[in-house]
Amino acid sequence: MWPVREAPIAWTVRLRWLPAALRMGALALGILALARPQTEETTRTRTAEGIDIMMVLDASTSMQAEDFQPTRFEAAREAAGAFVEGRVSDRVGLIVFAAEAYTQAPLTLDYSFLQRMLEDVEVGAVEDGTAVGTALATAVNRLKDSEAESKVAILLTDGRNNRGQIDPRTAAEVARTMGVRVYAIGVGSSEDRDTWEEPLPQGQRDESAGVDAEMLRSVSVSTGGQYFSATNRDALERIYAEIDTMEATPVDKRVYTDRTERYSWFLLPALGLALLEVGLSATLFRRFP
Repeated sequence: MWPVREAPIAWTVRLRWLPAALRMGALALGILALARPQTEETTRTRTAEGIDIMMVLDASTSMQAEDFQPTRFEAAREAAGAFVEGRVSDRVGLIVFAAEAYTQAPLTLDYSFLQRMLEDVEVGAVEDGTAVGTALATAVNRLKDSEAESKVAILLTDGRNNRGQIDPRTAAEVARTMGVRVYAIGVGSSEDRDTWEEPLPQGQRDESAGVDAEMLRSVSVSTGGQYFSATNRDALERIYAEIDTMEATPVDKRVYTDRTERYSWFLLPALGLALLEVGLSATLFRRFP
């Protein structure tokens, strides 16, 4: 009698569970897709709201006095340059004056350009004198169309208004009307009277040389600003640092969360498994009656 051998089991029989498994996998992935999974990406931004600042620098010959090292003018220029370096998103411009006032640099965000314009300023480039009112009016004119939330003029001088047709207090009133805040810096003392006195027309001399602290204080306070007195280089640097703090650029910190729908990560595989299950059930695992 011949031995009986068992017939080999077909692989389709061994894998008959596969269509059901594919169907369950497709169902599970479909349920996950219906849950609408999402991923989140958080973005933090810092938005700076800029200030418009006009620096108004006295370039009369009295600024060559050497009570500041190396001179009043050089100390003022270096302090102004350091102030510019500390700005973030503020537009800054430069007005230079003696007997007349002119715009050395319009409002700009190009601080490198502004620094070059500051370096190019020379004492004696225009007729000597101190036209404080004209200089302040020129700065206000540059700021009048500004849409910045804060508009500032930083006026630095070592003398008294003795030139120009505009009184400093009149210019200050216009500044107040235009919403321009004036910070005035008086360099030296009100008793200064030396070889750097500024000559007046027809050989006249100003018998009251030195800083007009009362006028500068009136101009600044009337516009909501402040008057500072600098009698040495260190004091001048501290004043600019204080103004920098008082006129710090407001920074608005915002957090944005971006949500992205990720249901396709599960829906597409679910469809793939479902199609595979249908295909296998209709072919390899097809059941015949």
